[in-house]
Amino acid sequence: MKLLKHAGKLRGLVPQAARERLYEWHPGRARRWERYPGLRQVGAGQAVLTFDDGPDSDATPAVLDALEQAGVRATFFVLGSQLEEHREIGAEVLRRGHEIGLHGYGHPRHDRVGASESRDDVIRGRQVLEDLLGVSPRWYRPPYGKMSDAAAEACRTLGMSTVYWSAWGLDWEPVGEQRIAAVTCEQLSDGGIVLLHDSARYARRSSALATARAIGPIAAWARERGMSLVSLGQAAGAEGHR
Repeated sequence: MKLLKHAGKLRGLVPQAARERLYEWHPGRARRWERYPGLRQVGAGQAVLTFDDGPDSDATPAVLDALEQAGVRATFFVLGSQLEEHREIGAEVLRRGHEIGLHGYGHPRHDRVGASESRDDVIRGRQVLEDLLGVSPRWYRPPYGKMSDAAAEACRTLGMSTVYWSAWGLDWEPVGEQRIAAVTCEQLSDGGIVLLHDSARYARRSSALATARAIGPIAAWARERGMSLVSLGQAAGAEGHR
C-alpha cells in the first residue's frame, strides 16, 4: 500500500501534458484487454456515452440534465458503495431512461488485490444494485480497465459482459469542459464507446461538473457525423438489464 501511494505521488509530479501522452501510449492496456476480452465498439451509426464512479450528488444530477437536454440515452457504471450513499440519485438515473451497469462495490485495481477481494467486490457490488434498485446489470466495467482471473470468473458466473472503451474525455484530470469535449471528439469514431465520469471521487479533480458541461458539444459533434448516441443496451438491440 505504501508503494502504491508513493507511486501515485510520483505521478502527480509529472506535468499534465506528459501524463496525457503516457495515458495514450500505455503499452500494457492492449495486452490486458486481449487476456480479458470485452466490448470496445458497437454497431455502425451509433456511439455510446458511459459514465463511471457514480452516483454522486456533485455531478450526476447535472449530467442527467445535460443528457436530457441533448436527447441522449447513456449507460452509467455504478459503484455499490456510492449507490448506498446516493440511492435516490441512482433511482433517478433509471427514471430518466438510462441504463445501469456495474463498476463494482469499491474501486480496486483488480490486478493488485487478492483473488478473494477481487471476486467479492464484483459480487457485492451487483448485490447492492439488485437490493437498492432492483437491477441485475448486464454490463461490467472494471475500475481502471484492469481485470483479474477472479473478477472475470465472477462476471461469467453472474452473466455479465465486460465493457471497456474506445475513446475517453480525460476527465479524471483537472481539465475544463472544452478540453473534455475536444479530447472525446478527437478520439471518437463511428461505433465508439466513450469513457466519462459523473463523479470526481477517484480523480485528480475536485468536481465532475465540467463533464456535464461537455455533453452538449460532444452530442452535437457526434450527430453532425451521423452517430446516434444510445445506451449499450440499445446498441446491443436488447434491454440493458434483466
